[in-house]
Amino acid sequence: MRGNTTGVGDTGLSALNHPSSAIPSRIPHIASVDLMRGLVIVLMALDHVRWYFLDADFSPTDLSRTDSALFLTRWVTHLCAPTFVFLAGTSAFLSAAHNPDRHQLAARLLTRGLWLVILELTVVRFAWFFNLDYSQMDLQVIWALGWSMVVLAGLVHMPLWSIAVLGIGMIAGHNLLDGIRIEDFEMADGSLGWQGWVLSVLHIPRFPVVYPLIPWIGVMAAGYAFGPLMLMTPRIRKQLALVSGAVLVAAFVTLRACNTYGDPSSWSTQETTLLTLFSFLNTTKYPPSLLFLLMTLGGMFILLSVFERRHGLVGNFFITFGRVPLFFYVLHLYVIHGLVIVFGYAISGDISSFMTIPVFFPPWWGFSLPIVYLIWVAITALLYPVCRWFAAIKSRHRGRWWTYYV
Repeated sequence: MRGNTTGVGDTGLSALNHPSSAIPSRIPHIASVDLMRGLVIVLMALDHVRWYFLDADFSPTDLSRTDSALFLTRWVTHLCAPTFVFLAGTSAFLSAAHNPDRHQLAARLLTRGLWLVILELTVVRFAWFFNLDYSQMDLQVIWALGWSMVVLAGLVHMPLWSIAVLGIGMIAGHNLLDGIRIEDFEMADGSLGWQGWVLSVLHIPRFPVVYPLIPWIGVMAAGYAFGPLMLMTPRIRKQLALVSGAVLVAAFVTLRACNTYGDPSSWSTQETTLLTLFSFLNTTKYPPSLLFLLMTLGGMFILLSVFERRHGLVGNFFITFGRVPLFFYVLHLYVIHGLVIVFGYAISGDISSFMTIPVFFPPWWGFSLPIVYLIWVAITALLYPVCRWFAAIKSRHRGRWWTYYV
């Protein structure tokens, strides 16, 4: 099976200046995008299984306590959120294939974005916590995706080059805000004033916001602006992705080596060469720093270039997940947390201690990293036929309004 269909070479360049008129009447599925999305959603499941099942009470990136396997297990999953958000922007551009009307595209982005926010506050939140105590709340990637789509709904009326400038500018410049401290906006009783809440939503993580919207809005905007380039032929797409990835990785290495701008946490020489390398790679995710995004999006582009070739069974396996990412995301959270309940009851005869997130689990809970990997593989294998079934349903009903929301 050939992985990708042929794009329209001239379309990509003309769309940079005329996004409405340059979109072809029909855009075929670009399998490399589905494969990339499928890979990162499965890696995301690994990170969530680790969080729920690992017997460690410290951060995997704590260099004073971690080991190589644990650090790399966490580090490789950093690829997930930036790729997911960037490709959501790219897919938004490609979704306008059948109807390039900007107003209709904006309406779809607005409604889908608000739908994702509602999901985050209800279905997704319950999957994480398994309780209705809303004093416990984490607003995470679906929250950021939703509001980024809402903002993109307004941006799509702008020229594509200006969307690119805004997105790249937000990614590159948001670390200029690192000197602002949210503590400076606390009231006498420790609560935040309205300025502090705005800052928390936009840039500094503070309960309940885990994913502030800046720079995720910029990442999605950059992904949207990249959309026309995905309309080119597979050969040109492969070259563009490889060059883009190499440039971003080189920029990451250069800026990180300078230790001046791009991440609030500097790297330092450690006791061993390996730990020094880990310190170099240990960039800030909340919110994602410029260096974090250069590192992860650079890796994404390189993988996209690799995926522009024939796909075997493994590639098709990930493509299946990539065609139903939201369905997989919601379902895998319930399966993971449900297994925690089953295991916890089998071990202790009690489930009440597990009706929350892992930071509140009993101190005796957890398994070794190899067991975590086995659980991850089992969950992925379990969900594959379900996702394949749902992908077939979506394919049969392609074009129906509801397929855009699941």
